[in-house]
Parts: sequence; structure tokens; C-alpha cells
Amino acid sequence: MHRRASLVLLNTLSLTRLPLAAVFIAVSDLRLRALLVVLAAATDFLDGWIARHRGLATRLGALIDPVADRAFMVTAFIVCLLDGLIGPVELTLLLLRDIGTAIGFIVARLRPDMRAIELKARMLGKLVTALQLAVLLCVLLYPPLVRPLVALVALLSLASVVDYTRAVWRQRRGLPPSRPSSRLPHGPAGAPVGSVRE
Repeated sequence: MHRRASLVLLNTLSLTRLPLAAVFIAVSDLRLRALLVVLAAATDFLDGWIARHRGLATRLGALIDPVADRAFMVTAFIVCLLDGLIGPVELTLLLLRDIGTAIGFIVARLRPDMRAIELKARMLGKLVTALQLAVLLCVLLYPPLVRPLVALVALLSLASVVDYTRAVWRQRRGLPPSRPSSRLPHGPAGAPVGSVRE
């Protein structure tokens, strides 16, 4: 019972990024929006830390966490686009990794020979997520840094998509994947708990 309650609280913590995204839409003060970005990043770090150190990683949590992350990030960037804080090209470059991994996930789930492949968070993906947050803060608080950071995000996003693709391809060929950076341990029965979780 205690574990179930802990899992509910952990998943609720992840899901708080959805109302934060709604508040981001509703407010117009840039400093308040920046505070929302910091809160979203804090909940992401905290739920990952708790899941790792308390052994609370689950398949449901592995689904909720990245969905909540992407929902907040994409919402925030689209709001910034609509407010004229970033342009369409910058938005596309910032979401390049997300578009690529979403396509890869759909393909992997549609192909019967790839459905058993584990999709785990990798270090490059985590780095891109951190830089996306940094870009978002700069868009709101210090615009001069936005363009160089967007360029860096675009380059690392391409590298991240290649990295994910190589990892999936190695698993498909039955080769041991290079070490991913995953916050998901194996489940109680020894089966991997798998999904992209950043």
C-alpha cells in the first residue's frame, strides 16, 4: 500500500507540468513565465531522483514523465512563437530532436520486428532537454543568447537522433547497445522497464 501511494504521488509530481503549461499560456509576465520554467525543471529532476533512489520506476511513470516534459516544453515554445519572441525556424530547430524521436517511436511501435526494442533515455537526449530549458529561460530573460543556443540545440539534436537510431539499430541486430543513460532500472521480475524518459 505504501509503495502504491508513493507511486501515485510520484506520477502526480510528473503531471504537475501539465497545469504549469496551462499557467504559462495564461500569464504574460516574462519573469513569472521564467519561474514556471524553473518549477517545471525542478519537478522533472525531483521525480527522476525519487524514482531512481526509491526504486519506484514503472512503465506508467516511464510514459507519464516524457509526455509531461514534452507537453510543457512544446506549449511554452509555441506560446513564445505566438508572442513573437522566437521565429518559426527557431521553433523547428528547437523541436528537431522531439520530432525525430517521436517519428522513431511510432515506427518502432508499428513494426512487429521492433516492438520488443527498449527505448531508453540517453545522455545526449538529456543534454538537449537541459539546453532547451536554457533557451527558454534566455528567450524570456536574456534574448541575446537565444540564437547561439538554438544553433547548439539543433546540432546536438541531430546528434541525439543519430544516437537513438544507432542504439535501436544495434538492438534490432541483436547487438548489445552502447551504454544508455537511463533512469529506469529493471523491474522486479528482471524485465527491463522501458520507454524514453528524460
